[in-house]
Amino acid sequence: MRHGKKFNHLSRTADHRQAMLANMAISLITHKRITTTLAKAKALKKYVEPLLTRAKDDSTNSRRVVFRYLQNKEALKELFGPIAEKIADRPGGYTRIIKLGHRLGDAAPIAFIELVDFDENMAKAPKTAAKRTRRGGKKKAEAPVAEATEAPAAEEAKAE
Repeated sequence: MRHGKKFNHLSRTADHRQAMLANMAISLITHKRITTTLAKAKALKKYVEPLLTRAKDDSTNSRRVVFRYLQNKEALKELFGPIAEKIADRPGGYTRIIKLGHRLGDAAPIAFIELVDFDENMAKAPKTAAKRTRRGGKKKAEAPVAEATEAPAAEEAKAE
């Protein structure tokens, strides 16, 4: 029975799991989106969301706590810089997991995990394009104009 076992061990030892999640968190912070298996993405979400919450408060203690998990100065600068500014007013839910299907080699479910505020496709307002119909109403309106321009050319050809 698995009473009280709340996280996925990912078939790794504790040290290996911590190192892997730290590396994935650094990659997520620097690249804003990474592709991985669904199980690892879900484990990474639980790992990185508290760090993002901690980054909203830019204090020495917060930086030290986050550095203890990440051990990467460039990722720390990125996290407490542009990322903290974008997520400042968000109450939670900083990451999004989108399923992509199954991997060809072993049929493992693949997903990408991304920072919500850094997705360009979702941030853009939807374009309101003109509704297209299949009736072709515009072609009929253009046809008489085309015939009118062809008629004088045809008459000139006959005259020659």
